[in-house]
Amino acid sequence: MLNQKHLPLHEHEQGCTPKCGCQEQERERAAELQRDEVLFRQPERTHLGDCPICFLPLPLDPYKSTLQSCCSKVICKGCRRANKLRGVNKNLNHTCLMCRQPTPRSEKDVNMYSMKRVATNDPVAIQERGKKHYQEGHDRDAFKYWRKAAELGNVDAIYLLSLLYRDGRGVEKNEDKEWYQLEEAAMAGHVGARFTLAHNEKSRRGSTDRAVKHLVIAANLGCDYSMKALKQCHTNGEVDDDKFTAALHAHQAAVDAMNSPQREEQANFERSLEEWFCADK
Repeated sequence: MLNQKHLPLHEHEQGCTPKCGCQEQERERAAELQRDEVLFRQPERTHLGDCPICFLPLPLDPYKSTLQSCCSKVICKGCRRANKLRGVNKNLNHTCLMCRQPTPRSEKDVNMYSMKRVATNDPVAIQERGKKHYQEGHDRDAFKYWRKAAELGNVDAIYLLSLLYRDGRGVEKNEDKEWYQLEEAAMAGHVGARFTLAHNEKSRRGSTDRAVKHLVIAANLGCDYSMKALKQCHTNGEVDDDKFTAALHAHQAAVDAMNSPQREEQANFERSLEEWFCADK
């Protein structure tokens, strides 16, 4: 017997009563389709945006960028290195590239800057304060700060709330809210949320088609983890050659757009330091 919920309205509307609920089911289905249309729309860029100095897309790897505690701006390490070299060559004091405040020299300075930004309702600073509470095991405080940051539009906070709802930390465990936060973050360009949705769709709901859609979108934004997962899906025959090839090219283009000579110099410098420390041991 067919489930009446999945029948078009015109096929069962005769004899419907106000208690039937057919129209309500149709409205719910229409809302789901509308949300999916937005959910699976390819964002032009990630939620990180561009480095405000070189105007290139910020790297997805958080270790390749740095947060300025004085003004809550995120700049790539290539620009930070160039600024430091400029200061050394011209014997200048180290200052922030954006607001020209003196570079904090201690954890106390960083905390002072951070609290000043929190007092101004800066969503990035509020999200970072929530992260600090989370790392210290203060889950309720983390939820409070992340919820406020999310209300102010911080995409990282929106994603992080999904973790609390998933694990029931600082808030009651709620799968619907977990999923909602993940989707909201993904639609805003958060590749981590998109990759998590792909994993959840396949492992928790058994929907390979939806998982592949999420992986393609994230891979197109330069997400290496999603590209690797998509390769496995291609090997398994879950994604066709044309779609896989298109994602492969888009992924490489996104990765190339995040590279620059200054960023490569910084990466080489960090590699040389790592080699030096390893050799010293």
